[in-house]
Amino acid sequence: MHYFKYPMLFAGPLFLSACAGTVLENYSNNQAGFDVIATETSKAIGKTTSFAQTQGETRALQTKVRKLLRGKVLNADNAVQVALFNNKGLQASYANVGLSAADAWQEATPENPIVSIGVFGGGAAELTYLAIEGLFRANILDVTTRKKRLAVADATFRKAQQSAINDTLSLAYNTRVSWINTVAAYEAVHYLTHAKQTSDAGSELALKLGETGALNKAGQAREQAFNAELAGQLAQARLNAARAKEELTRLLGLWGEDTQFSIPNKLPVLPSSIKKIKNIEVKALNNRVDLRLAQLQLQVQAAAFGLTNQTRLVSDLELVAGVDMEREVGSNGDIEKVYKRKVELEFAIPIFDSGNARMRKAELSYLQAANIVAEKAVNARSEVREAEMSYFASYQIAKHYRDVVVPLRTTVEEEGLLSYNGMITNTFELLTDVREKLAAQQEAANAKRDFYLAQAELTAAIYGGGAGGASAGEGPTIAGGGAGH
Repeated sequence: MHYFKYPMLFAGPLFLSACAGTVLENYSNNQAGFDVIATETSKAIGKTTSFAQTQGETRALQTKVRKLLRGKVLNADNAVQVALFNNKGLQASYANVGLSAADAWQEATPENPIVSIGVFGGGAAELTYLAIEGLFRANILDVTTRKKRLAVADATFRKAQQSAINDTLSLAYNTRVSWINTVAAYEAVHYLTHAKQTSDAGSELALKLGETGALNKAGQAREQAFNAELAGQLAQARLNAARAKEELTRLLGLWGEDTQFSIPNKLPVLPSSIKKIKNIEVKALNNRVDLRLAQLQLQVQAAAFGLTNQTRLVSDLELVAGVDMEREVGSNGDIEKVYKRKVELEFAIPIFDSGNARMRKAELSYLQAANIVAEKAVNARSEVREAEMSYFASYQIAKHYRDVVVPLRTTVEEEGLLSYNGMITNTFELLTDVREKLAAQQEAANAKRDFYLAQAELTAAIYGGGAGGASAGEGPTIAGGGAGH
């Protein structure tokens, strides 16, 4: 059997393969692209993350998670860290980066040549001749377009990296927000429980005064109605707290015994002061992951446009080379071997499809991506300004409730108690003062929650992963008033 080789056909793929050796290392590594994710995440939120690909790595992360949970009250920072270690959706996002790295690895690898060998026999009975055909087939277009295809794959790979960073920051943001809402929900339960205890006392007093005739039926009904409404509010607050904790549990990726983790009864106290962030718009433009994603998509479209332009007329180009060997009877009667070389070039003739439609589509895709980048840049500036405004405004509101409203209500309650002890005011007036103070404390807690939510939103507005300027939800409030007398 004879096999004919054309050295020029092997030279191109081998040369490209040698040049791409260092490139392949960037894609073939098991942790390809993850170092960028870990670095960017740490820079933005000061937390570490990990990509577990084996059972041993998964068990190691579970051990770290349990150390953060067991015997401790879970604060916001630890909650974020648990989520980054334990959330399976985030691990799936990291796996997607590996998939895009494998795609780029595949594009950087030269296409395997196709070798075909045929053996043919025939002839008269007195003479059997044999023909052997060996062909080597190589895709020339694959070689000539590999650089541009690799550019597209590399841009797609880097886009997957940034998408994973955005997923990481989004999980951190959502976890922190969920932790804030959960703690605030249990704090609301605390205040409503105290309010209900006060209301129970008032309702019982109203019944006793009604039995003696000291309080008419309208006054009794008013106090009992208030107590009944407060009971419904308390039940709803407990349900809200339980649901909020379940949402937090899902983000943390916990199940089984690990769901019995502890959280604080109330949010941390307000900081004594907050500082203004310099050049906040510039920081957002330099750090927003969604903006970098849009820019990478623009690069992908630019690379795809170049590839489309290169292949608009010739969509498939193959070189086929080989040799035929035949046995024939010569003039002297001897059997001779005859070699015939063969070279073919195969390509599609652009009679119907000239590639204009594909070029137009590529142009519009690039134009679309460019406008998306511009829009996101404008939105990022606006969102970070709005987040900064909400951050400072919510701090002032929370500070006002802490320093002005709650102290005034406390003074009213204390003076009311003195008047009650001096038999100047009645019991219902005293109970009303207590309720008003509890209501003010709940409003102060809601304002404090809004501040911490605004703080989380400001970080997300600078680095990405946030809700894009979503407003804080309204918490429960304690109604004031009562029966009076």
